Amino acid sequence: MLPEKIIFVGVIISLLGIIGVFFYIKNIFYGSIKPNLVSWFFWALAPLLGAFFQIKAGAVLSVLPVFIAGFGPLVVFIFCLFKKERYWKITKFDIFCGIFSFFALIFYIFTKNLGISILFAILSDCLAAIPTIKKSWNFPKTESAFIYMIGITTNIIGLFVIKNWVFSIYSFSIYLIIMNTIITFSIYQKRIFRKI
Repeated sequence: MLPEKIIFVGVIISLLGIIGVFFYIKNIFYGSIKPNLVSWFFWALAPLLGAFFQIKAGAVLSVLPVFIAGFGPLVVFIFCLFKKERYWKITKFDIFCGIFSFFALIFYIFTKNLGISILFAILSDCLAAIPTIKKSWNFPKTESAFIYMIGITTNIIGLFVIKNWVFSIYSFSIYLIIMNTIITFSIYQKRIFRKI
């Protein structure tokens, strides 16, 4: 891919991420969406650290979807702190997932092997996603699939700009595609199964 096309792809990824966060926050503001703060906190933390380690491994523009995957949740989390009635009630199950996510993140930070460290980042993010998957499955109207579909799209686009196909560079993007697909399916599953 030509360098100028890579820059264009990077701009598209950034814009899609910003649009997704904007619409998600708009829906939170109007009360139709209630995010799980445990998920969104760790969704900010793990990808931002993942982006740092990908850059350390030599990634350039391919890191953009992972960075956006962390920056967007950070904005959502901060917004919800100022709108306390707008987020989903945190349960013991959520706290349990958050604790294990935190420990996986600690291992991620202190593991010297880059590949293993990325695995811990993925594990941390995955554990943080479980409360949102559960909430989306049981109460699909409290979530919007739009932001997760944008997550799928931006990470697929990000894979096209990878030059060096090593695990530490492509793994987080592939994981994010899978996780966003699972959450999207959880949101739509009642409609899907009703039609079958």
